Amino acid sequence: MKEEKWLENLKGRVPDKALTYCFSLWEKEPFIFEITKSRRSKLGDFRYKRGGDIQKITINNDLNQYQFLITYIHEVAHHRVFSQYKDRIGKGLLPHGIEWKQNFKFLMAPMLQEGVFPNDILIPLRRYMNNPKASTGSDLFLMKELRKYDKNTCIYEEPVLGDLSINAHFLLRKRQFKKLRTQRTRVLCQELATGRNYLISAHAVVKEIDKPEDLPF
Repeated sequence: MKEEKWLENLKGRVPDKALTYCFSLWEKEPFIFEITKSRRSKLGDFRYKRGGDIQKITINNDLNQYQFLITYIHEVAHHRVFSQYKDRIGKGLLPHGIEWKQNFKFLMAPMLQEGVFPNDILIPLRRYMNNPKASTGSDLFLMKELRKYDKNTCIYEEPVLGDLSINAHFLLRKRQFKKLRTQRTRVLCQELATGRNYLISAHAVVKEIDKPEDLPF
């Protein structure tokens, strides 16, 4: 693939100052790269085939340019781990273990500058990169800053669950809940109509409501 065509496909999807770097990662160890329709379960994906000459990375097409860049490098780090440790695949090599963390931190380091990311993202991103997790969604502060740059920003006028106080009542998908306590990246909540408890992502966009008078919770 010629550099001009590759860069054209990625232009506008990552910050301009990251374009050449993204190409260099592909050029050093090429892979099949596809931009796909949105997937609720994941932002990107690395797929490998044993014995395959070239592996595949996919990224959702609806990510803002900062989330796209982080996801791209996240998946390239998986590709590098596969290249370096493929003999250990299925033999105790964890998908987001120390090998992936080291590669991800190394590959992200040149991008952690204000010329690439705005300062409001850069501050929590640098903290997150000290010990990156499987998903940026594990860091509430980073996700709150990233989502401000999403294309459909109007859906974020409501607060996220993590912002609500304990015992607050809220509406999610037309169901009423009470916030009980936070457990890492999820929040234990009680559905008011049934009294059942659920673990809900702290990043879920919700609508805070007054305590219903007709429910004894």
